[in-house]
Amino acid sequence: MYFAVAFLEMNNISYVQSFVATERVVMYRERFAGMYSSWAYALAQVTVEVPYLFIQTLLFGMITYPMIGYYGSTYKLLWYFYAIFCTQLYFTFFRMLFVSLTLEVTIAGALSSFFYPLLIFSGFLMPKPKIQKWWLWLYYLMHTSWTLNCLLTSQYGDINDEIVVFGEMKP
Repeated sequence: MYFAVAFLEMNNISYVQSFVATERVVMYRERFAGMYSSWAYALAQVTVEVPYLFIQTLLFGMITYPMIGYYGSTYKLLWYFYAIFCTQLYFTFFRMLFVSLTLEVTIAGALSSFFYPLLIFSGFLMPKPKIQKWWLWLYYLMHTSWTLNCLLTSQYGDINDEIVVFGEMKP
């Protein structure tokens, strides 16, 4: 589950930033010519990504849902699709934001790769109870922690088996 979400993030950075940087030249040309405002162009750019990401999420979900070994429930499958689709959306829009804020795609790539080491605070490599109190704000700031919480809750939230958690039995 964690590696599926991390794969989405790392795959998305290589795809999105190069296309957005290429389209920036077109946006500057159209804005200089007085064709479109920046707001309309940004809205169109965001809207165009949604159908593509929907299809990409369908394909990714068809491969990873049975591969991870989740239960074959329609309810859980729809929650998985929702979590992955929202993850795709915010990864894509986050990368688009970085390209928009920087002058070159290489700078945007360097800034967005800064977040890879912060994946330790997503709750998988270091669980939330083990994170120091002064770093807990970073756990809530990390977007992957919200995705992992959604996936864990939707897939395993209704299971009441007894397991050992940090040395004690819990349902």
